Amino acid sequence: MPSDVEWKDGIFLKIVNVVVYFLFLGSNIYTVTSPGGVYQASKETYFTPATWAFGIWSLIHLLLLGAIIYQFFPAGKRVIVDGISWRFPLLAVLNAIYVNLWSHQKYIFAFIFALLVSSTVSHIYYIIKKHHASENLNDELWIHLPFSLYHGWTTVLVILTAFEAFGVNASTHRAGVFTKVFVFLGLLFLESTSAAYAFSSPEGDLAASIAIAWGLFAIFTHQSDPFIHWSALAFSILSIFWILKSAYGYCVLYRSSNVSILHDEERAPLVPGN
Repeated sequence: MPSDVEWKDGIFLKIVNVVVYFLFLGSNIYTVTSPGGVYQASKETYFTPATWAFGIWSLIHLLLLGAIIYQFFPAGKRVIVDGISWRFPLLAVLNAIYVNLWSHQKYIFAFIFALLVSSTVSHIYYIIKKHHASENLNDELWIHLPFSLYHGWTTVLVILTAFEAFGVNASTHRAGVFTKVFVFLGLLFLESTSAAYAFSSPEGDLAASIAIAWGLFAIFTHQSDPFIHWSALAFSILSIFWILKSAYGYCVLYRSSNVSILHDEERAPLVPGN
């Protein structure tokens, strides 16, 4: 347990983080519990995924709750308070505004805020990956994992919101050639992003790749237009390869760390002081 001094260090920002977390959580709960269901009432596009895809928010919120608790410990405070700093409150507020605009079907403004959310979470993602490598399981579970999922899923949301803002309504318009081309390019962009995650480091980013694959499979299951349906399936299958690549990279990293520990133990002197 942290001491009283450690617990109070940066207490103002810690409290702000708690408050904005519940603001962020409440905005997403509203989309699920509101009368009529916001997901069902939203504009139907040719990029819209199945509603179960949005269930990934539950996992992200749960992991971020762990981050909010972890910030009261020295290791967590070093990354969340000192590293991420005020970017997390900014992200939570922007995301809450985005959800509010989206739920009220103000899609053009929602798209603008989706870009702002994506930019902010990308900055946090960069800080974590570049300057705060995971040192233990808590770092991985409560910091790296939620923001990797967040970053990957936000990428899906930006493309989706763009189609909601500027695309045709799938309920009233058939998919024309230009719509199919733009959907294909959107799917290709997600697939390319998943590949970029896999090659971003020797071990890749498994969680972010999973978030992209999750979105692609949800689009495949929801869309009935043959070209879009099967294109989404093809890109979904390709995304599995990037997941496997990242999983393999983590296995190699884990084995290498174990071998390094064994070698250190072998080199340790048998008699203390020698």
